[in-house]
Amino acid sequence: MLSLKSIGASGVLFLLWLWLFQTTEASVHDYNGEKFAGKGNAFVVHGGSEGIYSSVPNLTESPSYSSNTDSFIRFEKIVFRRPKELSNFSSDPIHAIVFEVDDRELIGGSAYGGQRAICCTADLAKLGVCTQGQIIHRPSASNPGWPKVFSASFSTDEVDVALQSRSIPITKTGMYNVYFIHCEPNLKEITVEGKTIWKNPTGYLPGRMAPLMNFYGYMSLAFVLLGIFWFSQYARFWREVIPLQNCITLVITLGMLEMAFWYFDYAEFNETGVRPTGTTVWAVTFGTVKRTVARLVILIVSMGYGVVRPTLGGLTSKVLLLGGTFFLASEVLELVENVGAVSDFSGKARLFFVLPVAFLDAFFILWIFTSLSATVNKLQARRLLAKLDIYRKFTNALAVTVIVSVGWTCYELYFKSTDVYNERWRNAWIIPAFWQVLSFSLLCIICVLWAPSQNSMRYAYSDDGEEFDKDPTLTLIKPSPLLPKDVRSQPEVRPTLGNSELSNGDDVEDKTE
Repeated sequence: MLSLKSIGASGVLFLLWLWLFQTTEASVHDYNGEKFAGKGNAFVVHGGSEGIYSSVPNLTESPSYSSNTDSFIRFEKIVFRRPKELSNFSSDPIHAIVFEVDDRELIGGSAYGGQRAICCTADLAKLGVCTQGQIIHRPSASNPGWPKVFSASFSTDEVDVALQSRSIPITKTGMYNVYFIHCEPNLKEITVEGKTIWKNPTGYLPGRMAPLMNFYGYMSLAFVLLGIFWFSQYARFWREVIPLQNCITLVITLGMLEMAFWYFDYAEFNETGVRPTGTTVWAVTFGTVKRTVARLVILIVSMGYGVVRPTLGGLTSKVLLLGGTFFLASEVLELVENVGAVSDFSGKARLFFVLPVAFLDAFFILWIFTSLSATVNKLQARRLLAKLDIYRKFTNALAVTVIVSVGWTCYELYFKSTDVYNERWRNAWIIPAFWQVLSFSLLCIICVLWAPSQNSMRYAYSDDGEEFDKDPTLTLIKPSPLLPKDVRSQPEVRPTLGNSELSNGDDVEDKTE
C-alpha cells in the first residue's frame, strides 16, 4: 500500500509537470501579460536572450527574411496594454531594443543616482547628449546599424498600442538580447503581449543547443553499437547470465531510449521552433530512471550483491529509499532545466534544485567506496582471485571517473562564473555533452568487465564455501603437509611408554604443527 508521503511526493511532481507544461516556451518567446519591473531609472521586461549564428542575406529575398537559410529575430503582434483608469494622458515612447552582448556598454549613460542611467534624465538632457524620456544608446562601431530600437506611444484614451511587426536579419554571429523598456513612471501597470521568433540558419534551435542535436544522434549510434555487442553476448550465453547482467541490460536499454528521445526532441524543436513537451518529458524521465538505476547497480555491486552475497539483507530498504529520493530530486531538476522556458540567460534560482542532487550524488559516492573497500577486503581474505581481479579493475575505473567528475565540475563552475553575459555560448553545449560521454564510458567499462560469457557463473555467488560472513581467519591456518606415499602405506605405529625415540618424535611433530 502506498504511503501518504509517497502519494504527496507524486502529487507535487505531477503538479510541477503541469505547471511546466503550461509555461513552456522555445525559440518562439511568448509574452502573456508580462509586467515591467523597475531597473535603475527605467522599467524593463526581458524579452529573451539567445545565441544566433549569422547568415548572409540574399538580396533577391523578400523583406520578410523567411528563407530557411536566414537568421532573424521577428516581432509578431507585440501589444502594450495599460489599465483604463490610466488612459487619460499620452505617454512617452515604449521601446523595444535589440542588441548584441558585445554592445551592452552602448546602452545607458553616465552614472545617475549611484546607478547607470538607462533613461535620459533632465540633467543629461540639459547637456544635449539625449532627449528626456528616451533611452540612452549609441551606435555600434563594429556592427553598423545596431542596436535596433523601435518605439510605440499611447495616445490619450488609448488602452492598447501595437508595435509594428518586423523581422530583423542577423548578419553577425553573437549573443542577442531583446528588452522592452519605458521611462514613464505613470505607466508602471502596463503589460506586454505577443511573441518574438528567433531563428538560426539551420533551424529554430538556440545557438548553444544546436550542436546537441548532432551529438545526441552520434550518442544514439554509440548506444546501438554497445547494445549490439551486449545483446549478442547475452543471446549466446543466456544460460550463464547472472542477475547483475540483467541490471546492466536494463541500463543499456534505458540509455538507448534516452538518446533517441533527446534526438527527436531537438529535431522537432529545430523544425518548429516550439519544444515538444511530451517528447522532452519522456527524454528527461528515461534519463533520470537510467541514472538512478545505474547508481543503484553500482552501489549493490560494490556491496557484493550477486557475487559474494546472495541478498542485501536489511540494507534493501535503505538502498531503495536513496534511489527513490535521488529519482525525485533529479526529475524535478531536469524538468525545470529542460521543459521550462528555453533561453541562454543564466538563472541562479536553479541552484535550489541543483543542491539536493549534488548532495545525494556525494552520498552515493561515499557509500559506494565504503562498500567497495569492505568487499575487496573480504575477497582478498578469502583468496577469491578471479572476483578480486574484476573488483580491483572496477574500483580503479570508478576512482578515475570520480576524479574526472570533480575536475570537470570545477571547470564547469569556473566556466559559468566567468561567463556572466554568456559570451562563450558556442562552447556551452560541451558541458552537458561531457557528462553523457563520461557516463557512457563507465558503462562501456562495466560491460567489458561483466560481459556474458561461458565463465559468467564463476563471478556469481555460490553456496559452496562462499558464505559472505565466513570467518576469514580460517584461511590463515597452515594446512598439514602431505606425507610420501611409501610412508602413508606403512602401518601406524603407536608409541609406548618405553619408547623414548617415538616420544621425542611426537614432540617434534607437535612443535611443527
